[in-house]
Amino acid sequence: MGGTWGPDGVLLAAVQAPAVDGKANKAVLRALATALEISRRNLRIVGGERSRDKLVEVADPPADMSERLGQLLSI
Repeated sequence: MGGTWGPDGVLLAAVQAPAVDGKANKAVLRALATALEISRRNLRIVGGERSRDKLVEVADPPADMSERLGQLLSI
């Protein structure tokens, strides 16, 4: 988890879970929660559930969320 891709600088995440029965989506959310050091319950896919590209919403983000995300993007 980390680094960017494309002109928009989207965060890269790679998981080994198969894209079957939502397993890959769950793995992405677990990996992102771990990387950001937040609860998995605070993350929700709001776009791209059936796509390689996901849009994830963070509910009740910590005050330093921008810094945490910035660290991941700079890897």
